[in-house]
Amino acid sequence: MLDTSLVKSLIIERSKLHMNDPKVYEYWGKLTELLSRNVEDTINYLNHCSEEEIYWLSEIFEDISAKVNCQKYIECLKKLDKKYSNLNLSMDIKVDEEWMEG
Repeated sequence: MLDTSLVKSLIIERSKLHMNDPKVYEYWGKLTELLSRNVEDTINYLNHCSEEEIYWLSEIFEDISAKVNCQKYIECLKKLDKKYSNLNLSMDIKVDEEWMEG
């Protein structure tokens, strides 16, 4: 089961860091690990995220995609792209699809 409160906490902590802070990579690693454990839980979680949460998580969509290698995950991202169109997730999704194709 995905610990959603931990994920939310990590997103908040990450959002407080400057984009060039080396600690950013620590948060990316932790979040990627958590969100790669069970793709169904991750999809369910992403479907209920706020726009701001999706914004921060989009930094690691590619990393998650590489670990889960799942078309259902890509379809979830496409739905999020439509739901939050101003986030411009299309390029991230294209890269994610390329990861799956190898």
